[in-house]
Amino acid sequence: MRWIVRIVVGLIVIVAVALGGGYLWLRGSLPQMDGTASVSGLGKSLEITRDRHGIPHIYAKTESDAWFGLGYAHAQDRMWQMEMNRRIGAGRLSEILGAQTVNADRFLRTLSVYHHAENTVANLSDDARHAMESYAAGVNQYIAGRGGLTKPLPPEFLILGVKPDPWKPADSLVWAKMMAWDLGANWRKEILRFRLVQAGLSQQQVAEMFPPYPGDAPIALPDIAGLYDGIDLKGTDFAGLPASLLPDAANGSNNWVISGARTASGKPLLANDPHLGLAAPPVWYFAHVKAPGLNAMGATLPGIPGIVLGRNERIAWGFTNTGPDVQDMFIERLTEGDPTSYDTPTGTAKFSVRREVIRVKDGEDITIDVRTSRHGPIISDASGSAAKVAGEGHVMAFAWTALRDDSGTAEALIGSNKARNWDEFVAALRHYDVPQQNMVFADIDGNIGMYAPGRIPVRKPENKVQGFFPVPGWEAAYDWDGFIPFEELPHTYNPARGYVATANHKIVPNGYPHHITFEWATPYRARRIEHLLTGREKHTVDSVRLLQGDVTSVMATDFLPRLLEVKPTAALSVKSYALLANWKGEMDRNKPEPLIFNAWIKHLGKTVYADELGDMFKDYWDARPVFMSNVLMGGQAHWCDDVKTAPKESCNDVILKALDAAAAELAEEMDNEDPSAWRWGDRHVAHSDHNPFTHVGPLATLFDISIPSSGDGYTVNVGKHKISDPDHPYRQYHGPSLRAIYDFSDLDRSRWIHTTGQSGNPLSPFHGNFTQAWRDVSDLPMTMKRDAIMAGSVGTLRLTPDQ
Repeated sequence: MRWIVRIVVGLIVIVAVALGGGYLWLRGSLPQMDGTASVSGLGKSLEITRDRHGIPHIYAKTESDAWFGLGYAHAQDRMWQMEMNRRIGAGRLSEILGAQTVNADRFLRTLSVYHHAENTVANLSDDARHAMESYAAGVNQYIAGRGGLTKPLPPEFLILGVKPDPWKPADSLVWAKMMAWDLGANWRKEILRFRLVQAGLSQQQVAEMFPPYPGDAPIALPDIAGLYDGIDLKGTDFAGLPASLLPDAANGSNNWVISGARTASGKPLLANDPHLGLAAPPVWYFAHVKAPGLNAMGATLPGIPGIVLGRNERIAWGFTNTGPDVQDMFIERLTEGDPTSYDTPTGTAKFSVRREVIRVKDGEDITIDVRTSRHGPIISDASGSAAKVAGEGHVMAFAWTALRDDSGTAEALIGSNKARNWDEFVAALRHYDVPQQNMVFADIDGNIGMYAPGRIPVRKPENKVQGFFPVPGWEAAYDWDGFIPFEELPHTYNPARGYVATANHKIVPNGYPHHITFEWATPYRARRIEHLLTGREKHTVDSVRLLQGDVTSVMATDFLPRLLEVKPTAALSVKSYALLANWKGEMDRNKPEPLIFNAWIKHLGKTVYADELGDMFKDYWDARPVFMSNVLMGGQAHWCDDVKTAPKESCNDVILKALDAAAAELAEEMDNEDPSAWRWGDRHVAHSDHNPFTHVGPLATLFDISIPSSGDGYTVNVGKHKISDPDHPYRQYHGPSLRAIYDFSDLDRSRWIHTTGQSGNPLSPFHGNFTQAWRDVSDLPMTMKRDAIMAGSVGTLRLTPDQ
């Protein structure tokens, strides 16, 4: 028996030593943060000091070397994220993930984003190209120094057996274009609306489901039935496209800038919190780069040189998504008897064709031919079901402003980092094309402003569709007619009211001469921001932070009076109703009311429009507050009647039915029939996914990051959830990807935070160290002062040129 014990103990020791040794070896994948490293491609020596939060401060003797240092630091902390990002843009996921991503690769190859990124490199200005090349050299020096037993790559590379290829400027440009993809969803809505017409809903019903911005006139559409000559509008579908490639219309942001006339210090305050999908590691990476003629710090995108959101010594800037309609779907008619050609307003034209080879891990290579019409790539070639939408004898082309070879966004980014005033900032923005953003600005001289640069197509007056539905590609009336002139894009400088605030709402007045979109975000956040901004005579950093953390939902306070007109009788509903009767709309994670309200809204969708949509309901299921408000409080109560039953239901009937269903479902899920014991944070958890290991259970526990959170999709401190998700209908997947407050009384007293941490490596102490502070709307100092940076720093890495 003693021998058996000794053998078991010995085996345990051996396993422990092996695991411990493996852990110590994996820790070798963490970046070198101190000491000296000799590298190639560097002009002069530079220093990367990481402060106590893991944020790198890069001190270089030339601007080119500064971008080299940023590339090196990005690769040290986020190489796997960069690898995945460029593979997504290039449609090269299947090389490392296998057959499960072939459909995604096929679509992305067809979309041709990487093809245009490669072509754009040749058209860059000298400054932008040098920045891209220097940045790529920095990334490649990190890659060259990794591998083997002494300096392993990050864990994801080891698990999947991947070695990164050298970085190229096109890898940086493609991710900038993919960010534009993520921030634009109009093409999908064109398809969704078209499907409803195909399914038999009337144009009036479709227009009601996709209503205009509150207060705007209904959209005047032509007769759709007569628009598509020879296309069968029945029985087609657009299912099958990978869900990860469907942009989320929820993407949004808040920003505001307040002049000194409205602040306690007499100097401007600028705030920004862009809303994006939560991820581990997060979208953003904080950095500070300093060189002669350049001293900027803020949020960077791993894979791209430049400070995207941030400040220098004189100015600060912040973005929100404008949400323009820069995508149109064109149905191209194939030339009869010649499938290699299509009809145009002036005759026939040949498709251009490019051959692509998709390499598949543990599988056969797949060869595809990418066809392009005069409007753009034929995306119906990437999905058989997309082809059904176009109909027999037709294909569907995708027009998008990002699919051009003359993009100037990289040049605009580099220029904005060095701008010293409004005129220089605006001059840089002239080169900016995608994605259009509402850019707020302030400077140390007390000026404030906003500009919304971007390439926005002009649609002809005879085009009555204006991006609402796919259009016939053979009709000249639907072709774009240039772009809105830069001077005529929305902008303001030193407005008399002393502030500018944007929250993806409609930013142009009635009578603005150009069409930007029908799909402005609902104005709930904008209304709340306006209310809180004007409700205080003088603002401070503390009051701005309170505004960023506000979780009162104007959507909820708008709906509650109408919902509470019903009087439930079921016991659970009575208890739930009593709690909501005294609730003020705060989406507080420690309260039960937000959970009850959001479950009620979830079930209202089922009771109101599931009957009309049938099998398609799951693809359209969302809160849809403007539509639902029109149904429950406007003149569209006919939606409340269940078309599948003989009795005519009223809106009160469906409101009560939804409450009963919501209360019963929550009681079962929470395993508790006392609604006062339920908590929003028990179900509303901010979940940051890892790509791709969030889909691998044992690995997800190591790489994903979660924390209970407040807010909902309509609060200033946004916490978007997806009620159509069958497994996690209240889990937060989208929120403030960062928060920043720039204080012009002393820019070194500015504040910032992002969602998880600087490192993408779960072995790092900087992997999730920001998470709780971000959730609690706390923040960190954002200083350029060397002594403050050095206090508690984790090390300084000196990079020297390889002799």
